[in-house]
Amino acid sequence: MKVPGNRMPGLRGRKVNDLPGVTGVARIDRRTKRLTKRLKPGEIAIIDHVDVDRVSAEALVSCEAAGVVNVAAGISGRYPNLGPQIIIEAGVPFIDNASQELFERIKDGDTVRLHEGAVYVGDEVVGKGEAQTPEAVEAAMAEARAGLAVQIEAFAVNTMEYVRGEGKLLIDGVGVPPIRTPIEGRHALIVVRGYHYKEDIATLRPYLREYRPVLIGVDGGADALLEAGYLPDVIVGDFDSVSTKALTCGAELIVHAYRDGRAPGLERVHQLGRDAVIFPSTGTSEDIAMLLADDKGAELIVAVGTHGTLEEFLDKGRSGMASTFLTRLRVGSKLVDAKGVSMLYRSRISTPQLLLLAITALITMGVALALSPLGQTWLNGLQDIWNSFIFWLVGLFS
Repeated sequence: MKVPGNRMPGLRGRKVNDLPGVTGVARIDRRTKRLTKRLKPGEIAIIDHVDVDRVSAEALVSCEAAGVVNVAAGISGRYPNLGPQIIIEAGVPFIDNASQELFERIKDGDTVRLHEGAVYVGDEVVGKGEAQTPEAVEAAMAEARAGLAVQIEAFAVNTMEYVRGEGKLLIDGVGVPPIRTPIEGRHALIVVRGYHYKEDIATLRPYLREYRPVLIGVDGGADALLEAGYLPDVIVGDFDSVSTKALTCGAELIVHAYRDGRAPGLERVHQLGRDAVIFPSTGTSEDIAMLLADDKGAELIVAVGTHGTLEEFLDKGRSGMASTFLTRLRVGSKLVDAKGVSMLYRSRISTPQLLLLAITALITMGVALALSPLGQTWLNGLQDIWNSFIFWLVGLFS
């Protein structure tokens, strides 16, 4: 995409659309999740993201970025992460392994141009990288798959470390704080702003209408619920990626804290004049949401946008995902993925069945009226009213 009509400094009157490549306003941030909140269609994202994961890539594509420049390795070779492939398949130009000095030489809001792996500001090349192609990404993915066994071994080691550190929490529920939201005997819906969360929430509407589960948003998952028209009952997380609107919607707030008690998200909660419950754990926020629902007696836990496969655990790009694996073992048969619910769930009476029932009832009432003496009297009365109406209507035009 190009930005017609703009001019770049030092181009001696040449229009942007006369130049090859892709031109747009640069948005720059070392945290992709934070950048996508302010990235607008047609702008160029400059990120520092090793092993671009699927969720980040889908966010960049949904923002309609004109191009993506990564100063890190989009596929480092540790495992076959899905992000770069998603960006390329969406037709978004992607420059990888670009010069680190781009973060010093480009300011947020500068107009930049991408062409053949080079990044321009005006006539000056301010950085170079590798212009990615489908073939290059596929080759990198094949190489990463070859080394997957090493990552599985590291994943197992991290799992054992988590068991040693959080065994009491996992086994006995020691450390789960008391909350005021009643969960016992109810279903709990846990929403993470992850894989296909929008589609999953949409397919669960009949289930939500019928069962009215406790709605638990994990950080940005609270905003996902609000966007879908639902008010979260509980919000869990470190609150770095959740909106002020969500934090002030009236939901009970559970701040994810470190094991030593430090809770960076608590300051923001207090600034908003809200109270919060602190939940110390070395696991992820989605882990403590599941442990909380399980400990408080949820009959069923339905997960939206969470991680379920080994590929998804690794694609998250952090060793702490081992905690998610163990948390799922702890919760056990209570946990159901949203896709499973949408496939298996059917509301007790479907819309076509309701229509058929209504039509059948009307026909039955009509037959009963026609055959009974009282019905005949009513029908004669209705016929007299109809004839009077027709006579009055004809009189208006005579």
